[in-house]
Amino acid sequence: MTALWIILAVVALLAIAVAVSYNRFVSQRNLVAESWRQVDVELHRRHDLIPALVETVKGYASHEREVFEAVTGARASAASPGAGPAQQAQQEGALGQALGRLFAVAEAYPDLRASSSFLQLQRNLTETEDRIAAGRRFYNANVRALNTRVEAFPSNVVANAFHFQQAEYFEVEDAALRSAPTVDFGSAGDRPA
Repeated sequence: MTALWIILAVVALLAIAVAVSYNRFVSQRNLVAESWRQVDVELHRRHDLIPALVETVKGYASHEREVFEAVTGARASAASPGAGPAQQAQQEGALGQALGRLFAVAEAYPDLRASSSFLQLQRNLTETEDRIAAGRRFYNANVRALNTRVEAFPSNVVANAFHFQQAEYFEVEDAALRSAPTVDFGSAGDRPA
């Protein structure tokens, strides 16, 4: 009779452990979804600022049609619904490159750089970029926690049994951020040793 009680106690403990693990997976999955929605809100804010920025630059540099079309096309692609984090990251990377070209055009126009509306838009865009970066870090930390649980033993048994899957990271491929800075000591002056 005591063997039966021991078996029932072990089964009950296993059932409780599975239920706790399942609930933790649900909580982590929901946290990943919530943190993605926060990133998405900031991305939409960024997408909403871009048309005003393009129009402001157009007022000063109307002949830069190719740059404006590139920014507009990249924005439309990035703002399209239904993209997962990996695809969204690619689209945001293309948008970032197009914006870089737009700001390079703006550098050639001192009147534009001094314009209060351009400066305000640039400041708003910079703040939004900072919030996107913070949201991306928070999202990726939640993804890492979920993915670790999906892969680690014994929680991977529960993950496989209930079809919990790894989430995608949101990593923007920006060549400027990933490349090593160029250091040139030759221009500092040639002093004899």
